[in-house]
Amino acid sequence: MESEKLARLCHEYADNKKAEDIVVLDLRGVADVTDFFVIASGSSDPHLRAIVNELEGGLKARHDTKCHRIDGDHHSGWIAMDYIDVIVHIMREDMRAKYDLEGLWSDAPRLELATAEVR
Repeated sequence: MESEKLARLCHEYADNKKAEDIVVLDLRGVADVTDFFVIASGSSDPHLRAIVNELEGGLKARHDTKCHRIDGDHHSGWIAMDYIDVIVHIMREDMRAKYDLEGLWSDAPRLELATAEVR
């Protein structure tokens, strides 16, 4: 699957579970580590789990796309899901503010996505 389409699907699945402040950073031409970061906040440990389960289950069942690796867990407040060309960061708001990935990667353009656009 093309990386931009995958990033858009990750945005959609996170939005399905009411993830907050979803941002998609386009790292193509900025970094070699991956093509896109999808960053989203969850309000509680159960909310983080729900977002991760929606992403993992939806991509696997509907698009035959498996997560290569998951690091972190809901207890840590930061879960990174590695889809090789797209890395999804699901974070509690306090962790997101502390590590400020958007600030670290401020030179990466953002994809502007409306929920209706990706459905």
